[in-house]
Amino acid sequence: MNSPLLNQMIQRLSRLPGLGPRSGRRLALFLLKHRERLLKPLLHALSEGCDKIHPCPTCGYLDELSPCRLCTDTKRNKEVLCVVSEATDVWAIERLRRFKGVYHILGGNLSMLDGVGPKDLRVASLLERLQTTPPKELILAMSPTVEGTTTAHFVMQEIQKVPISFKITTLARGVPMGGELDFLDDGTLELALLDRKPF
Repeated sequence: MNSPLLNQMIQRLSRLPGLGPRSGRRLALFLLKHRERLLKPLLHALSEGCDKIHPCPTCGYLDELSPCRLCTDTKRNKEVLCVVSEATDVWAIERLRRFKGVYHILGGNLSMLDGVGPKDLRVASLLERLQTTPPKELILAMSPTVEGTTTAHFVMQEIQKVPISFKITTLARGVPMGGELDFLDDGTLELALLDRKPF
């Protein structure tokens, strides 16, 4: 019923995170309806981004500059290195406007189901970076998922092979602000009890 080009557009859009066939269809029709105002500028931005935006060779962040703006920012504390899984984790931390250190993006989490193994992560470049410019503190800031925890343990094992000592920390886990104890899952409550601190 649809034109082959429209079907192809819908299929491509449906593969994007958070979209399925119905959302892809709605988005395709919306973009085609507003082609001058939205579709053409979007195509231009995507094309330019595809050509010019690349992972930073130092930290893995996406930027058109090399090294990226985060690595070249002179106001950042190079002695505190935060290791995260994805660029979206950098955005989450930067949203707080509290962290002033630098980052290292692994490019994902270990996952047997998704076919992501140790060689798919930027661990080798992390180890090289630690030996070249060792920080005073390294923060392992992976999400508290099975994959994130597995990745953090793997990275920790690899870091211990580096013959330089520095403080290694991880994000605190436990009761969220405004959370009711009765509504917490057992794992979160257990971590909150184990990681309790003086009042």
